[in-house]
This record gives sequence, C-alpha cells and structure tokens, in this order.
Amino acid sequence: MFSTKKFISAAIFTAAALTAAAALPFNSKLSESDKETLNKGEVLIKSIDKLKNAAIEGDNPGIARIREEISDLSPNYLAEIIQIRPYEGNEDLMQKMRSVLEDIPNYAGIQYWSVQHERYWDLYSSAYIVGQEKISDTAVKYNADLYMSPFGTIHSPILIEQTDDYLFYVSGNTNDLKFEGKFTCVKKNNMKSAILLFRDGDNWILYGLGGCKAMKVAMFQERIERSFINRIKTFCNYVFTKI
Repeated sequence: MFSTKKFISAAIFTAAALTAAAALPFNSKLSESDKETLNKGEVLIKSIDKLKNAAIEGDNPGIARIREEISDLSPNYLAEIIQIRPYEGNEDLMQKMRSVLEDIPNYAGIQYWSVQHERYWDLYSSAYIVGQEKISDTAVKYNADLYMSPFGTIHSPILIEQTDDYLFYVSGNTNDLKFEGKFTCVKKNNMKSAILLFRDGDNWILYGLGGCKAMKVAMFQERIERSFINRIKTFCNYVFTKI
C-alpha cells in the first residue's frame, strides 16, 4: 500500500541531502544527479574539457592553488574527480592520504581498465624515486620515473604540499611522451594530475583535476583522449580508495 508518510519522509531526506550538497564548495556545474552521487559518498568522475566547467569553488586557499595549477596548463583534455567524506571518524584522513601519495614505488601495479583491449593493465609498470628536495616548510618535491605503456618512461616531478588548510599534490612530465615510440603525442610539461584534500565544516572534500594538452591527431585523437583521461581517473580513484 502506498504510504503518504513514507513518501513525505523520503522527499524530506532527499531535499536535505541536496541542500547539504549545495552548501558545500561547489557551483552550478554540478547537476542534481551529481549531488546525489556525492551525498551517497560515491566518487564522481566527469570529463569536463575546460577548466571553466570545473565545479569546485570556495574560500579555501587550496581551491585557488589547484585551479591555478591547471589554468597554467590550459589542457584540451580534462577530468574532474570528487568525493565527500565525513570528518568525524576520519580525522586522520590528511595524513593517510599523504602517506599514499608519498609511497611512489607503490604506484607500480595500479590496475587500469583498457576499453580498447577490454582487460586490465598496469597503470605504471614501474615507479622509482630518483630525487627528492625540500621546497619549503610545507612542500616536498620528488622526481620520479614512471613507466606507462605505450608512452614509455615519464620523467615526473611530484610536488606534495601540506598546510593547516589543505593537502595538495601535483605531478607532471618533463619529457615528451611518444605513442609506441613513433610520434610525440604529449610534449614536455603538457600533462598534469592534481589532487586536493581539505576540510569543509563537517566534511572532507577530496578533489582531483587531471588533464593534458595533447596534439590533435585525427586518427588517434579519440583513443589518446580516452587513454589519458581514463588513466588520470584511475590514479585519483586509486588514491581515494586506498585511504
């Protein structure tokens, strides 16, 4: 039998959840279904093409930090990854995430689903730290060699910064990436993955932006776009799941 009471209760709960999402540091780029996904605690992953389509906004200085980093890249392929977690019971989340991000050798073996081959591959076949430098009291820079088939070794600077307001991670490439060694598809300094963690009231906001400014080669464009964006999504999702 249809219960008016149950219907009203469900409507009130849904309205409260959507109001809660609206109060978080996001703009109108989030759809109602996006908000529902976030309020369930699930990871939201979107291809957004341009930074102007990013949903994050607010006063936390980490937001300006991640936007500035991606703005400098001016990518033509861009993905956004978001998750909300309660602060209560997760008070040590920032330290947990930092430990995962700094464990660079363990990036090797992250499982990546290849749509083209319909099977799992290693996101990175190998991952080595080749240098480390303290940038400031809050930031450390690692130089890493990450092997990603079919693009070869990525010489990747990785910056990890932790302040009282946020934890920030960004990686890039200081060498050209060649598709199967045949042609350059991403030039040096044209690819970035950035992750931000900060507290917003009773919640943690986990937020990732990753993109690349890749050459538009008609016969490979869709394949390259899918490959890079899916790999960026895979890495962010790995970090979110690991913690």
